[in-house]
Amino acid sequence: MRTQTWLAAAALAVLTGLLAGCGYVGDPLPPALNIPKPVEDLRVVQVGDKLLVDFTIPLQTTEGLPVRDLGPIELRIGPGGSPFDQGQWAASAREIPLTAAKPGTVHKEIPLAEWTGKEVVAGLRLSNDNGRKSQWSNLVAVRVQPPVPVPAPLKAEATAAGVRLTWPATGTNYRVFRKAPGEENLTVLAESPSPEYLDATAQWDRTYEYAVQALRDQAASEVSPPVPITPKDVFPPAVPTGLTAISGVGTIEVGWERNTEADLRGYRLYRAPENGDFQRLGDLLEIPAYSDKQIETGKRYRYAVTSVDRAGNESARSAVAEALAP
Repeated sequence: MRTQTWLAAAALAVLTGLLAGCGYVGDPLPPALNIPKPVEDLRVVQVGDKLLVDFTIPLQTTEGLPVRDLGPIELRIGPGGSPFDQGQWAASAREIPLTAAKPGTVHKEIPLAEWTGKEVVAGLRLSNDNGRKSQWSNLVAVRVQPPVPVPAPLKAEATAAGVRLTWPATGTNYRVFRKAPGEENLTVLAESPSPEYLDATAQWDRTYEYAVQALRDQAASEVSPPVPITPKDVFPPAVPTGLTAISGVGTIEVGWERNTEADLRGYRLYRAPENGDFQRLGDLLEIPAYSDKQIETGKRYRYAVTSVDRAGNESARSAVAEALAP
């Protein structure tokens, strides 16, 4: 009997020690609800005859756990009313079928015909596989308009100042796109308040693609079909100005104003004795001045000058200057 009592006491001591070593065991945690965090970046824009809906499904639940097993997405679009009542809106707004397999970006295109001429509000909420829903996303109000016509045909023309784009007027503002050599896609180049744009950054002998999109208030047209162009430099520099010819000792000094073109290569000087034909003097001149010593005393000479760019384009001749050889 003593032996049994001693064994029971020893067992109790061991059990007490184990419990002390493990520390306090808390209450069991409730199961996670696994409700996704609400969407915060809902965007809705009108392009052509569609509403484009974009948003990002968060990576975590409201409890900070990874999102798994998404359920249906409740996307609703309908009249907002004033003052706005979210419950009334949700009850009357049309639900758009939408699903997503995992967190990340989502894009949806919706025909807008039934809302044309109305201001609507769009919002959505996520759910898990048990049907538990998140809170509503940010709500987006859109005034739906008749579709904006595509600004086509787009015309691209090479000019001395750059590539000039023109298109029919279909909006109140325009977004210009360009794909440059080495780029895979069209990207926004600029916006224009009128149906034309000059791309002064385009380079000669490089192929570009251009497209344009018309804007009207919150609505936009579809992007026009892209138009390729490879601009060629066939444009001469400006005609030199300020040509003078002054007689000196055994020479006639000819000078003119310097051209300012970035691609200027030089000048060609032409001379005509008395009423004879103009003939080119010497090689291409790099500076706007020349000392003509191949002259005959008492003879009158006429001069004209042109400018030449790096592509070999030559301007028309300047106004004539003349002088009497001393």
